[in-house]
Amino acid sequence: MTRISRRHVLVLGGAATAAGVLRPAIGGDGGFVHGMSAFGDLKYPKDFKQFDYVNADAPKGGLFSTVPWIRSYNQSFQTFNSLNAFILKGDGAIGMEQTFTALMARASDEPDAMYGLAASGVQVSADGLIYRFRMRPEARFHDGARLTAKDAAFSLSILKEKGHPIIRQQMRDVIKAEAPDDATLVVTFAPNRARDVPLYVATLPILSRAYYARQPFEESTLETPLGSGPYKVGKFEVGRFIEYDRVRDWWGADLPVAKGAFNFDTVRYEFYRDRDVAFEGFTARNYLYREEFTARVWATRYDFPAVKDGRVKRETLPDETPSGAQGWFINMRRDQFKDPRVREALGCAFDFEWTNKSIMYGAYARTVSPFQNSDLMATGAPDADELKLLEPFRGQVPDEVFSAPFVPPVSDGSGQDRKLLRKAAHLLQEAGWTIKDGKRVSASGQRFTLEFLLDEPSFQPHHAPYIKNLGVLGIDASLRVVDPVQYRARRDDFDFDVTIERFSMASTPGEALRTFFSSQSAAIKGSNNLSGVADPVLDALIEKIIAANSRDELRVACHAFDRVFRAGRYWVPQWYRNNHPIAYWDVFGHPAKLPRYAGVGVPDLWWHDVAKASKPEQAK
Repeated sequence: MTRISRRHVLVLGGAATAAGVLRPAIGGDGGFVHGMSAFGDLKYPKDFKQFDYVNADAPKGGLFSTVPWIRSYNQSFQTFNSLNAFILKGDGAIGMEQTFTALMARASDEPDAMYGLAASGVQVSADGLIYRFRMRPEARFHDGARLTAKDAAFSLSILKEKGHPIIRQQMRDVIKAEAPDDATLVVTFAPNRARDVPLYVATLPILSRAYYARQPFEESTLETPLGSGPYKVGKFEVGRFIEYDRVRDWWGADLPVAKGAFNFDTVRYEFYRDRDVAFEGFTARNYLYREEFTARVWATRYDFPAVKDGRVKRETLPDETPSGAQGWFINMRRDQFKDPRVREALGCAFDFEWTNKSIMYGAYARTVSPFQNSDLMATGAPDADELKLLEPFRGQVPDEVFSAPFVPPVSDGSGQDRKLLRKAAHLLQEAGWTIKDGKRVSASGQRFTLEFLLDEPSFQPHHAPYIKNLGVLGIDASLRVVDPVQYRARRDDFDFDVTIERFSMASTPGEALRTFFSSQSAAIKGSNNLSGVADPVLDALIEKIIAANSRDELRVACHAFDRVFRAGRYWVPQWYRNNHPIAYWDVFGHPAKLPRYAGVGVPDLWWHDVAKASKPEQAK
């Protein structure tokens, strides 16, 4: 499932070969293989019993409760008003993906490998355009009805036609999905499609064809859809909380991809409109697990009694996944932001060093690249292979692309670096924005105004000094915090000047790059191309990434793309950290070593520890 985290992360990805052929594992039964990956590398053999990182003997039971920190498609961190989480309309409930089954499941200790879930195997044609999935006869919906290839074909077809715009764009190279019988799903792809498209298709929810024969799929609704996953919807109150109850006789519980996972009887999400209020809820044990995304809170407020006496545990777990691009994304659909000199000037006005020291307790490093914290990020001068990709575009891109990639300027940490503000003023002047009566105006006399759009107040302290510096430049900047529903509507309509988001690519990015950075996505309502990037050079380099035949080729193409993207000044980069600060009431167990690509592994890989929960101190 594609997700966005509380740190505003959207993880999408895959890769591609020149001919668009995803490589399945070698061998198999009648051409069917048990897994597939972007470059054909699989860690687990056909007869594997479980993933190495799980506790296969983890007990079932107990409650896991938290505030949302991962979202996908139409979901919001602060509220929900719909149980349809796969369309544009409404605010979908966090966690609905747990109620559905997909064709295959990802291994969290491999970059992109997938193994059979509802499908036991896949057969790929020689040209890589036709995938035949063999469905498991034991797969069932929650009402006991058999889950068949006809349901899978229906699901892919309706998601491509009526799903969220991100889903539709990711599926643009899916030509058709058919089911010649109940056991066989045939998916046909377009030539030269990205390698990650079949991987993405294999993660999509399988919907009940019978259920949606009487329920319009494209409508927002609070009726519980018929699912087939390890959980089903339990109690909920719109905008306040939602619970998911474990399906105790779930058909897939004994599969290798599910052993040791989905251990809690109940998974509950609490919704708060304010992070400070949410923190107080955690101290009062209104929920049990919290990942902390505010450095100030982590540094100063985890001294409440339950922490001191050990009832609440704190851990800092490593984050080895690509950190991605968090920042202020500048909407170039607005006239005042079309000139890259203007966008660079906006970057010069943000004093990261002061903000990190004064507001964030020095906990963060500066983000510079959309591939931050990964080997896909460009550094230094381009090597020979990168130059080979870039040379055809000489004259179409800034000269800096052929030297060290752009990095945001480092300030003196004063909060108002005069040198950087002078540079910003000079850039604005060059772009035709002059000072008149202390205000920045265009040649036609239009005042330069800028509104930052947010959906929660926790970022307000970070904006105040930034807005002050913009004022020094003569820019009338303001901050507007709106409710989550209004924010989602304005974001989807690109009705903003500047807004915060964090996007993170997978380890093998492919088709997803089009949803973020392609000319096509710039015009698609609800897409993730917030800045409106529409550069034919970036379009061409995305195709080079999609055409990579190996991880080395992928890395070179991403480096070239990174250099050109950073030269465009489409955003004002913010910050990242390479770890997960977490706190939880001491009633849980988790694997000693969490897999690299699973984050902190909650709630899927954790479990309720009866011995810890029964300690007298936990009853306080």
